Amino acid sequence: MLKRLLPALCLCAAMAPAWSQSDPAPAPAQPEPDVAELQTVQVTGQRPGPGLWKVSQGDHVLWIFGTYGPLPQKMEWRSQQVESILAQSQEYLGLPGFSIGVGFFRGLTLLPFLPGLEKNPDGAHLKDVLPADTYAHWLALKEKYIGADDDIERKRPFFAADVLFRKGLAHAGLSKGNDVEKTIDKIAKQHKVKFTSTVLSMEIDDPVKTVRNFKKSPMEDAACFAKTVERLESDIDAARARAAAWAIGDMDVIRKVNFGDREQACKDAILGAGGMRDQAALKDVEQRQRTHWLGAVDKALAANTTTFALLSMRELMNPKGLLADLQAKGYTVQAPE
Repeated sequence: MLKRLLPALCLCAAMAPAWSQSDPAPAPAQPEPDVAELQTVQVTGQRPGPGLWKVSQGDHVLWIFGTYGPLPQKMEWRSQQVESILAQSQEYLGLPGFSIGVGFFRGLTLLPFLPGLEKNPDGAHLKDVLPADTYAHWLALKEKYIGADDDIERKRPFFAADVLFRKGLAHAGLSKGNDVEKTIDKIAKQHKVKFTSTVLSMEIDDPVKTVRNFKKSPMEDAACFAKTVERLESDIDAARARAAAWAIGDMDVIRKVNFGDREQACKDAILGAGGMRDQAALKDVEQRQRTHWLGAVDKALAANTTTFALLSMRELMNPKGLLADLQAKGYTVQAPE
């Protein structure tokens, strides 16, 4: 029960791979190509995804597969290259990220305070906390994608925006799920490949106080909500095209995509809520997370002739991201053609 409730406040693993996927500060925005210019191939059936990035030092090699979401609900992913490399790998590094826990017994003391986390303080409704034009746009999209739901009007903008985005994706036949990662996990288990988590685990101080502060404090989530509402339908159209490019491994199209979209505004909203930024555990967390992942890579490359890893496509496309860090450390990095 606790693990289902705490992610609403991002105190548990919800802040790790499934959401942030170790996303660094976004790279300078590239001009987004028109949706019409992107590949719009049908992506039902079996698709391989992109090729693998190769990181090497001598005869020791790390192969990195780039994950992406959302993807079509009916798409079946399969990559012979991934299966072949996993079969010969000695270690598999999971997606980087960070998780904030409180410990089991300390977590039990939180249970009485968790109900109502997603609701606005003082019983406010969305119309009370949003600009009139933004709220009017919200109502039109809510009718189209969500339908009648009075309870959602009491949610904080951050959580209402998340519901709207997920419903919009589902309406378009897309899913934010991690089916590809699950399939890779199964392949690794079949071949008995050692799994190493690269999630940075931390614990917060005084979780009860943090939850109380969160419940009574407004969130700086107006930008997150506004970006979701303003760009929902154009983002979904672009997401279809991005998914198609990823599914067929079209690197020319993937390189044109600007991955720095609404997620950063929503990530900033939750990290700044209720004094979260004041938590010692969150000080310099993104740099610590990068250092943690790079340390795992150093160990794996030193110990293994072949290692397999996952990174988000956004991370792989970031010119100042982890691949740049690996090159700075002296490793040879080769992108797929």
